[in-house]
Parts: sequence; structure tokens; C-alpha cells
Amino acid sequence: MSSIPSQQDRLIQARKIITHPAAYKVCEGCGSIVTFRTHSCPSCHGYRFEADSDRVVAQAKTLASRRSSSVVSTDLV
Repeated sequence: MSSIPSQQDRLIQARKIITHPAAYKVCEGCGSIVTFRTHSCPSCHGYRFEADSDRVVAQAKTLASRRSSSVVSTDLV
């Protein structure tokens, strides 16, 4: 069974990110949003990030408005 977050879960997470964008950054490889302390992206293992607050907010809005397409660990079992 997949653990893809519901649209409501995604909106809640987006609100949290938009409220505190300085605590997050956007992966340049895959567009995931990760916490500022993250050194490599858990999704694509990239290590280049954009930490600009405007970019984080824009990406949070984009990700919240579309269906999730990520592969999660439970999809691989």
C-alpha cells in the first residue's frame, strides 16, 4: 500500500513551509522541499539547493496544487 500524502496533508505541509520559508530549501535536482539542515536530498540524493525564501514559497504552492508523484519507500516493497 502506498503512503502518498492526501491533498489535505499536502496543503497543511505547504502552509507550514510558507509560514517559515527560511527553515527550508528547494532541491535543484528534483524540486523537493527539504529542511535547511539537510545536506543531500532524500529523494534524488542531490546536493545543490536553492534557499531563497521566495523560491521556497513558490515551490510549496506548486507542490501543494498538484498530485503527488513521488516514489516512497513503501512503494518498493
